[in-house]
Amino acid sequence: MTPHNRAKMGDIAQTVLMPGDPLRAKFIAENFLEDVTLFNDVRGMLGYTGTYNGKKVSVMGSGMGAPSIGIYSYELIHFYGVKNLIRIGSCGAYSDKLKLYDVVVAMAASTDSNFAHQYKLDGTYSANCSWELLRKTYEASKKQGVDINVGNVFCSDIFYNASADEWKKWAKMGVLAVDMESYALYCNANYAGVNAITILTVSDSFNFEEKTTAEERQKSFTTMMKLALEIA
Repeated sequence: MTPHNRAKMGDIAQTVLMPGDPLRAKFIAENFLEDVTLFNDVRGMLGYTGTYNGKKVSVMGSGMGAPSIGIYSYELIHFYGVKNLIRIGSCGAYSDKLKLYDVVVAMAASTDSNFAHQYKLDGTYSANCSWELLRKTYEASKKQGVDINVGNVFCSDIFYNASADEWKKWAKMGVLAVDMESYALYCNANYAGVNAITILTVSDSFNFEEKTTAEERQKSFTTMMKLALEIA
């Protein structure tokens, strides 16, 4: 066990879906998995293991921001032997081509975070997803008839930015959307030599005022959830 996870070795599958919201983890476990067991509730960060189409799969919340997912993903990798981490979260659209509920797959993540400073690299690290999981996601999207938008996302440490137009600079560089977790997840996975990918659903946009509610983000992003479960 760790300070943040009471699971024992073997309680967690080698593939873990990681929504930011622990209640989204609960929703997935109750609606998509069979033979479900709760392996963690420390600090309210719910984690479940069950089966999906006969495959052992776990789902666990990550919390918000790079520090939070940095802790949980590190422990899953190094203390519980997890090999595949699939973030399923919400994002704010930078691209004016994206609409509410569109699915974004983060091939890479840019950031304003200092997370990669720990590696003492003489340059700017480009954090990317696993090619194996990206290929599986593409193939699963075709099988399920889901249109996906693949590209770069911006992983920000700041939710309420004092520089209101800062996002436009990233949009100019072709960045599709913003989240707060992908960069740390990719760094942890790449450094440890395991697989990770982020699949996001557009919950709001910097180009229009319409947005989803908290309940919709928790319960209605099922296209993304099914896509993630297919590649688990």
